[in-house]
Amino acid sequence: MSIPVGIKDDLPFLTALRRDLHAHPELGFEEKRTAGIVAEILEEAGITVHRGLAGTGVVGTLQVGNGTRRIGLRADMDALAMPEMAERPYKSKSPGKMHACGHDGHTAMLIGAARYLAATRVFSGTVHFIFQPAEEGRGGAERMVEEGLFRLFPCDAVYGLHNMPGLSIDEIAIVQGPQLASSDSWHVTFRGVGTHGAKPHLGRDPITAAGTFLSSLQTIAGRVVDPLQPAVVSACFLQAGDSKALNVIPDIVEIGGTARAYTPEVRDQLETEIGRLASGTAAMYGISADYRFERRIPPVVNDADATARALAAAGSTFGEKVRTIFPPSTAGDDFAFFAENAPGCYAWLGNGPAVDGALHHNTAYDFNDGALGYGTAYWAALVERELKLEPAFNAA
Repeated sequence: MSIPVGIKDDLPFLTALRRDLHAHPELGFEEKRTAGIVAEILEEAGITVHRGLAGTGVVGTLQVGNGTRRIGLRADMDALAMPEMAERPYKSKSPGKMHACGHDGHTAMLIGAARYLAATRVFSGTVHFIFQPAEEGRGGAERMVEEGLFRLFPCDAVYGLHNMPGLSIDEIAIVQGPQLASSDSWHVTFRGVGTHGAKPHLGRDPITAAGTFLSSLQTIAGRVVDPLQPAVVSACFLQAGDSKALNVIPDIVEIGGTARAYTPEVRDQLETEIGRLASGTAAMYGISADYRFERRIPPVVNDADATARALAAAGSTFGEKVRTIFPPSTAGDDFAFFAENAPGCYAWLGNGPAVDGALHHNTAYDFNDGALGYGTAYWAALVERELKLEPAFNAA
C-alpha cells in the first residue's frame, strides 16, 4: 500500500476535521458551516474557490502547468435527518441530525487531496474539487448541473467514491458498468365509496383493492421484467381510514413507494407496469385510481475509459487490494447527474467491518478514520495519473 508522506503527515489534521464535521452535521442545502470550512481551507491552500452553486455548494479549481485535460472529483457534504444514538467524543451536537452515511469522511478526504496536490503540484492540467450539497434525496447534484456546473467548470471526466463497510480500509472496489440503481418514487390513490363496515355491499371498498394491488405489485420483478435484469418495487407508505373508526370503510387509500433499476429500459417498464396494475385493479373493483411516478435519480453507470483510469490510480495506492468484481447497490446516488455530463467512475472505498452491525443510515454508524489516508491517496494518485506531468525535453 502506498500513502505519500505528505498525506500521512496531514492525517492528524484530517482526522480532527472529520470529527468536527461529524459533530456538526447539516442537512441538504443547509451546509453553511461545512461549506464555509471547506472554502476557507481550500483558499488557504492557494486554490481558487467558487461558492454558492446550488446554494451551499463549493468548487475549488487547481490549474497547474499547460495541460489541457480537466477532471472533476466529487465529495458530498450533507448529513441525515436522524438522531445519533452511539456515544462517542464527537457525537452530533445537533439533535435529529447525524452523519450516518460517512459524508463527513468524504469531505475530509477530498480536502486532504486538495491540500496535498496544491503543495506538490506534480501534474499538468486542471482539477475541480466539487463539494456537493444535498445528496441525500434533496437534489443537490441536479441543481448544481442546472446552475451551470459543467459550463463553469468543464470536465473531461468526473469521479466519485463512497465508503463501504465490509471492505477493509486498505481495499477499494472499482467496476465497470452499473454501480447504483435509479431511485424513483411512485404514488397511487384508490378512490372508492365509503360505507358502514357492516354493509360493504353498499359502497366500493378501496382497502380490498389496495390489498390486491400490493400483492400483485411483486409480480412485476418476477413476471414482467426480464429475470436477468435486476429490479426493485417496494411499497413504503400506506394510509387508509382511522384507527378510531373501525366500523368505517374509507373513501380513499393512499399507497406510495420506491422503484429501482439499473437500465433506462427497466426503469421505463417499472413506471408503466405500476400504473397498469393500479388502473387494472381499480377497474376490477369498480373504483378509480390516480397514479404518479416521479423520476428522481438516474442509475450510476461507470464509463469504461474512466474506470480503466481509476483502476490504474487505485493500483498505485492499494496494490493487490483493488477489487474489480463487486456487486452493485440498489441504493441511489445523484452523482448520476454528473456522470450524465462527463464520463464518470464511482468507487467503493473500504470502511472496515460494520461495528456492532451498524451499516449506512444506522443511528450508530461512523466513518472509519483509518480510511482517510487511503481515500486521500487515491484521489491524489488519480489526479497525478490523469493529468500526468510530461518530462521536460532536454536538447542535446
